[in-house]
Amino acid sequence: MVFFGIPKQPWNTKMSGKAVRLTEAKIKNAAPRQTDYVLGDGDGLQMRVRSNGSKLWNFNYYHPVSKKRLNMGLGAYPEIALAQARKLTIDARQLIALGTDPKEHRDGTRQQQRAASEHTLRKVAEAWFELKKEGVTPAYAEDIWRSLTLHVFPDLGDTQISSITAPKVIELLRPIETKGSLETVKRLSQRLNEILTYAVNSGLTQANPLSGIRAVFKKPKKQNMASLSPDELPELMIAISNASIKRTTRALIEWQLHTMTRPVEAATTRWADIDFEKKVWTIPAERMKKRRPHIVPLTDHVLAILETVKPYSGHREFVFPADRNPRTHCNSQTANMALKRMGFAGRLVSHGMRSIASTILNEKGFDPELVEVALAHVDKNEVRAAYNRADYVDRRRSMMEWWSDHIEKAATGNLSIVAVGQRKVVPIR
Repeated sequence: MVFFGIPKQPWNTKMSGKAVRLTEAKIKNAAPRQTDYVLGDGDGLQMRVRSNGSKLWNFNYYHPVSKKRLNMGLGAYPEIALAQARKLTIDARQLIALGTDPKEHRDGTRQQQRAASEHTLRKVAEAWFELKKEGVTPAYAEDIWRSLTLHVFPDLGDTQISSITAPKVIELLRPIETKGSLETVKRLSQRLNEILTYAVNSGLTQANPLSGIRAVFKKPKKQNMASLSPDELPELMIAISNASIKRTTRALIEWQLHTMTRPVEAATTRWADIDFEKKVWTIPAERMKKRRPHIVPLTDHVLAILETVKPYSGHREFVFPADRNPRTHCNSQTANMALKRMGFAGRLVSHGMRSIASTILNEKGFDPELVEVALAHVDKNEVRAAYNRADYVDRRRSMMEWWSDHIEKAATGNLSIVAVGQRKVVPIR
């Protein structure tokens, strides 16, 4: 048979009873035609010469189970030389003899290799973190990723997720436990557990080997935030009034005390979030611990605090700007550091001022539910919380007004920041 003057020979052409074998010369001289054609080498090895001039190796075989005729690509010539193609064919025929489909075997091997490079603990953690950070504050998200980067990734970051085992993680965390950082161990165990659960649900591994890992470590002793007793509030107010601290720092401490907010919520207060007409401060969901917006009724005293800082920050985005970069907010630890300098180290942290408010308001008989809402605590009863989203702004306003009045009385009526200009404060030695 002749095609364009070139004799066409089928791949199974025989000479003297034997299949015609390919040579490097034949392969190099195989010219392209208008349509693809096949050159055979025997034992199922074929070369397909494409009309565009490319030459592709192919293994033609019967599936060991279904007996269907199939093709498996072996690569292109000259990247895969004739000798290499024959070696690949021999390997494939050996698998068939063992009842294994060579194409399925190859694809499975490639998938495992790809998983080894793509599905590492670090890669899976990155995917998990993208979801996790949507449900937490930016500061907490930063803390999560910093802890993984510092303690986990240097040793296990490049480990395939399916190869993560409890003994490996325990070995990693033991030195941290020995050092006494039990809270760090607890948090890392929890975060690694979440990552592995994510991997299971994503089909990247079969099981979570870290589900019970916290049981092998010492439990950290529960420590409440350092806080003062209700009768020590006057001492705090006197200390604030006489402290050698910046005016804006003092205002920040009083702002947090009156509004019962968390340190980071107070530090990131924005002028745009304050409605002076309605006398409310609306904290956006992205800055709240539970990712829900929080409304704080503002009392006259709290509004007076804002008036004292307007000359310093009224033209800025944040009410309490940072010293080094006024375009951003002050550090959430600013109030803490100031309290330490005032002599309250070990006795009071800024977060503990919320505890003072909670204790006093509950002791005075205010509705515990109102107190919990004011503290932006989420109802532990998830069903009830889903239906009870009322902010009780009006009812809380009267409670907040009582709380501000109580703080003023504790400050003897004239030791707060909005009253220092009315009376000379005598420093306490």
